[in-house]
Amino acid sequence: MFSKFINTAAVATFFLLTGCATQTKMPFSGPDNAAVNADKSVYLMTATIKNIHRTSHQPKAIVMHVEKGEAKESADRINYTMDALAKAETDTPAGSTYYLRMELDKGEYVIRGITGMSSSFPIHGMFFTPIHAKLVPTTPGIFYLGHVEAVARKRNENEFKAGPSIPLIDQAIAGASTSTFDITISDQWASDEASFKSRFPVLNGTTIQKSILPAFDREFAQQWWAAH
Repeated sequence: MFSKFINTAAVATFFLLTGCATQTKMPFSGPDNAAVNADKSVYLMTATIKNIHRTSHQPKAIVMHVEKGEAKESADRINYTMDALAKAETDTPAGSTYYLRMELDKGEYVIRGITGMSSSFPIHGMFFTPIHAKLVPTTPGIFYLGHVEAVARKRNENEFKAGPSIPLIDQAIAGASTSTFDITISDQWASDEASFKSRFPVLNGTTIQKSILPAFDREFAQQWWAAH
């Protein structure tokens, strides 16, 4: 019963944070691990999220937010929900790692970030890991975008927060409102390849091209946070 309450609270908080959006399953999430449409562009990436500011409050990812164009309608805001195959979660200071997949039509997109939640009874904190990376699918295929390392550490002065300020007590104790994220994007395909192909056998024998995201733009993330 308690776990159901926590899940309900997480979903309610998530909708308050993200507004209207289209909930979407990641590709390869079905029991048959079915291949994707040959006309689509599929993107793979990994993300590790950890909290070194309050190590007993480790965020667990709920959704990855992707926006199409100017995201004026709910259909243009795509929320990829975490499935069992995406998760390699721990409660240790090492944090949790996620195997993320996106299937997109041609267009202009932004990987806005990842919403997560820490649960250390009785405190539950909501976190937002910013990414703000542009994607422009032009040709079908499978592409690896790299690894996002997101480390929540103590916030200095007016640095963007790792989560909202409300509710005040929970967010402060969890470290969401008193920390910021340091974000590093790197090419970890040498280790990620085996993990992806083990989790998603449909990838074996397929051609996967690298398209590593640019370095995290902290200045833009700061401006975006101030405007939102």
